[in-house]
Amino acid sequence: MLNLVFTETALELVPMEILQHPSVKRNAKRRKRPGEETLLDRSLHHYAMDSLPDAEKRGRPDILHFCLLLAMGSPLNRMGKLNVEVNTVNEFSIEVNPLTRPPRDCIRFNNLMEQLLINGKVPLEGDPLMTLSRSRLVEQVHRIEPSKVIALSSHGEQSSFEDVAKILAAEKSPMVFVGAYPTGPMKPDVLKLADAVYSVYPESLEAWTVTSRIIYEYEKAIA
Repeated sequence: MLNLVFTETALELVPMEILQHPSVKRNAKRRKRPGEETLLDRSLHHYAMDSLPDAEKRGRPDILHFCLLLAMGSPLNRMGKLNVEVNTVNEFSIEVNPLTRPPRDCIRFNNLMEQLLINGKVPLEGDPLMTLSRSRLVEQVHRIEPSKVIALSSHGEQSSFEDVAKILAAEKSPMVFVGAYPTGPMKPDVLKLADAVYSVYPESLEAWTVTSRIIYEYEKAIA
């Protein structure tokens, strides 16, 4: 079972500091809902975000959307050999039911994420497909108890998708960190939880590319 954890994920509701910015108020009015119940989105709140700390890593829910579409639709997940979890930029954890099939439409996905961040689970009735809790990444790692943790970062030891997948496949319950944010290195607090940090390509890659490739190579390695 491969434990895939998206770290520092750029998913959050609009923070209090920028609720009064014109772009936030304009989007909230258009959607007829309070600004604090809408997703922070770089495409809508670009200028408002300039004053936020770590702004370059925030406001990109589309990254998680792409990553989840690839992960949840993979043969590995359909075989019951993939566990997907999320840790957000604000240290919320999301447990993803293997049966989850994210909406392909980005607007529907964003609406779903707003419901999750507000209510703590989706759907509200029946067995949840996603569950939210206040939890630091270190607490997620301790709960899952992986046999080995590998972080994928452009600042790690040079390797390849194939070689890292072989290392993961040799473990009983491996965990791999993929940063689901637009730019920049993983935080030291994330990297210190890893047993090893590898760079799998000479240049930085989008999170969804890393997700699809590591899952594919892991599938091959365990075949």
